[in-house]
Amino acid sequence: MAPTLSSADAEKISMLKSDVATLDQISENEKSGFINLVARYLSGEAQHIEWSKIQTPTDEVVVPYDTLAPVPEDAAETKKLLDKLVVLKLNGGLGTTMGCTGPKSVIEVRNGLTFLDLIVIQIETLNAKYGCNVPLLLMNSFNTHDDTLKIVEKYANSKIDIHTFNQSQYPRLVVEDFKPLSSKGNTTKEAWYPPGHGDVFPAFKNSGKLDALLSQGKEYVFVANSDNLGAVVDLKILSHLITNKNEYCMEVTPKTLADVKGGTLISYEGKVQLLEIAQVADEHVNEFKSIEKFKIFNTNNLWVNLQAINRLVEGDALKMEIIPNPKEVDGIKVLQLETAAGAAIRFFDHAIGINVPRSRFLPVKATSDLLLVQSDLYTLSDGFVTRNPARANPANPSIELGPEFKKVASFLSRFKSIPSIIDLDSLKVTGDVWFGASITLKGKVTITAKSGVKLEIPDGAVIADKEINGPEDI
Repeated sequence: MAPTLSSADAEKISMLKSDVATLDQISENEKSGFINLVARYLSGEAQHIEWSKIQTPTDEVVVPYDTLAPVPEDAAETKKLLDKLVVLKLNGGLGTTMGCTGPKSVIEVRNGLTFLDLIVIQIETLNAKYGCNVPLLLMNSFNTHDDTLKIVEKYANSKIDIHTFNQSQYPRLVVEDFKPLSSKGNTTKEAWYPPGHGDVFPAFKNSGKLDALLSQGKEYVFVANSDNLGAVVDLKILSHLITNKNEYCMEVTPKTLADVKGGTLISYEGKVQLLEIAQVADEHVNEFKSIEKFKIFNTNNLWVNLQAINRLVEGDALKMEIIPNPKEVDGIKVLQLETAAGAAIRFFDHAIGINVPRSRFLPVKATSDLLLVQSDLYTLSDGFVTRNPARANPANPSIELGPEFKKVASFLSRFKSIPSIIDLDSLKVTGDVWFGASITLKGKVTITAKSGVKLEIPDGAVIADKEINGPEDI
């Protein structure tokens, strides 16, 4: 159904169509996808959520992980399961916020291994153990495509099929006159944007990869962010979905105070759907953030049936909520419209959430997260990052590092070695602080270097429940 537009907006769209028609940098699929997205945005068709109709999902809809049936012991049965699976990592993000050039997935996480190395090792281990062939797909953006192709060459001899495809490339819209920024003489990458990971479904189909995998008998794709170290293949989940014919599954996990802004699953008019903070009216935001009412949040680990993706993309049925993202490029106000993959849940049949352990959500968004995963809090084997059972507290320590630690290179140079944090509750570091080797941090630690003063923590220091403002406090 075409969105209904006012005559002024219909005029805008028809002008935009002629502008976009001349953009030879993008395909016809991308042009029509973009125009449809803008038309939906202008028509204001966004679903209005009535707060009083929101219901907490039952255990049938959001299934507790520990109620899933155990996986058959039989290796031949396991191989049969895995031969139906494809793993897809969202690889469109750059490492810029962490001061790195190129795709974020090539930041070294531990022992000189990058996110991508770990993902490849995990799937190789699985394929070797069961004699199956689980392929890896990487969805790149135009920002990461060229670099990723070079990086993937190093896995040429590995026991894993790696496929890459690009998500769509859409023009940024100039707010003032609704023209593409690229037709205003901006020929740089800044004139374009990737429209969010909701684009994974049409991009997967348009790339030809979806059809190829269906013809090989593949049935499910496990989609996850490439920077989530906890997003590993889980046989119990896969087996449950195949047995129960669930077309879509979102892994959710209990909220902590750090996750209050994360999207949550609700039951709404008989369907399970994602509720994001952006859809919540101001007067309900505090309630949305409450851990009592909305106890879970979306990890963006998604399991989706391939036939269902094919059916819904072909029928142009995936009309996820549009997320308007205003930006400024060289002083020009632009708009980019995006969608999220999790919001697609309400279009699939028998869609469920599974409430998984927190260990399946270990994203690395900043150097404070790198500190956690490089420390003795975790161990690494066969590409799997596992939490050290020696830590009693189920929650990770909260870590706040000042701007001096923001870039990976500066972060690494400020630690001779990563401290032991197995008994740490919280760490806050401010100012020009440098850590020696073999340091142990316990309890609640605050380290503040006075302005203009370099503060060095000596080798072997043990700091427990202390506030340090200078060498005399150590």
